[in-house]
Amino acid sequence: MNLRTALTRPARYGALASGALPVLTFPGAGLAWLAWGALVPGLALMRAAGGAREAAVRGWWFGAGFILTGMYWLIPSIGPGLPVLAVLFGVLQAPFGLAAWWLLRGEPTPRRSAAALAVLPAVWVCAEYARSWGALGGPWAVLGATQWEHPAVLGLASVGGVWLVSWALVAVNTALLVLVCARGVRVRALAGATALAALLAGPAAFAAQAAPAVSGSASVALVQAGSTPDERARLEANVRITRSLAGRPVDLVVWGESSTTEDLDRQRATVDRLAALSRSTGAQLLVGEDARKADGRISKDAVLVDGSGVLARYRKIRLVPFGEYIPLRPLLGWIAGVSAAAGENRAPGSSVHLLPVVGRDGRALPVGALVCFESAFPDMSRTAARQGAELIVYQSATSTFQSTWAPAQHASLGALRAAETGRPVVQAALTGESVAYDAQGRRLARLGTDESGSVTVQLALADPAARTWYVRLGDWVPLTALAVVLAAAAGAAGPVLRDRRRPGPPPSATPTGLPPARV
Repeated sequence: MNLRTALTRPARYGALASGALPVLTFPGAGLAWLAWGALVPGLALMRAAGGAREAAVRGWWFGAGFILTGMYWLIPSIGPGLPVLAVLFGVLQAPFGLAAWWLLRGEPTPRRSAAALAVLPAVWVCAEYARSWGALGGPWAVLGATQWEHPAVLGLASVGGVWLVSWALVAVNTALLVLVCARGVRVRALAGATALAALLAGPAAFAAQAAPAVSGSASVALVQAGSTPDERARLEANVRITRSLAGRPVDLVVWGESSTTEDLDRQRATVDRLAALSRSTGAQLLVGEDARKADGRISKDAVLVDGSGVLARYRKIRLVPFGEYIPLRPLLGWIAGVSAAAGENRAPGSSVHLLPVVGRDGRALPVGALVCFESAFPDMSRTAARQGAELIVYQSATSTFQSTWAPAQHASLGALRAAETGRPVVQAALTGESVAYDAQGRRLARLGTDESGSVTVQLALADPAARTWYVRLGDWVPLTALAVVLAAAAGAAGPVLRDRRRPGPPPSATPTGLPPARV
């Protein structure tokens, strides 16, 4: 088959378009309910492929459509690199297409339908988990994140992380396709029961959980500077808004990422000013620093300041591909010349650690402070929770993508991290969205991208010893998914290998040794 034939197959363009459909379920469009059926058109095209190879290609095109649409807002940063990324990451969905065809082609049987209901969600989760590896970019647009507004569904996240929510969504989508395609009562009953179980699993887990254990409360102010013309104006806006908090019972004031571009280890005048600001408000400040350090490299740090000066800092570990560093820069560095990609690589930190925040009453308030893109990584907030964090804080800056769906999608991730860890989560963003969630992922406060100022929220703090099942067990869902996929692959390969090894029938012969006459 030549390239021209490959590019003129309508079904492949249908798969590409169907890959864009699930993107409508994320914030921006916000059709979260559609996530329970958005994969069905793509699955139907994969199932109807003429062979295994074509099914895998349709899965690939579906994945490319999903990445291309779901991350369209990256165009200012990487320009022509986005289609390349879509093609590369799209291939991770090729096994999903192959599995859909292998298990659901033709008339679905009870055995193959049962296998599909287990295997297809596992294949999807494996692809998401592979894409979520930091070296490949990170877990943006994970299907389970579409349910951020529904704490009852997020009951699954407290058990198995966002991965278990994705599993339930794909199980329902698979069951819907089986219901549409199957004729037998047994198969339809199996699919219906699976869909119902997956739909009810989240609310059942949520209802079965005890209320999160708490250890007091804290008042946290999120400062949102809004759009500013330059770095100096940005710092002044943060100072002005923070000064207005004086006299209020606030324990911690959180600024957005990159709220100052001065190295607070060397700019004593600025540190003195921030220390005076902390004394006037009676609260410690968590400042976002984006500065060139003494070693000549730029890093992004969360810096804790009190009335005496700088107390501690955390350096961002997971950097934004192309935005803060270019992977394989010798090979891909040309992208910086045709887009707004990073001109030089930022310096990453080395480990997650808590910051020693102290409230107005002198009570220790250990905080897991993470920076921007790191809110997409479940393992980082889980590590902070295991270290005893009572609160998880994110500092963010999405001003480059202000008029896109990115700020809303970014802000929604806090709900997932809260449900997974059983910790309240706040995010302060330079230009929005700044948000706060309770320990079960319910939103308590929000400043949109068209606002500036501050919002103060009273948070019930988590007991440092409290552990959700996800915090205890970690990523057991992706590991289970991998085991299911490997078992299914072995089961599918077994008959093929046996057929290849089986000797053929002995050649027929006549007594004279001549071939038999044809009748």
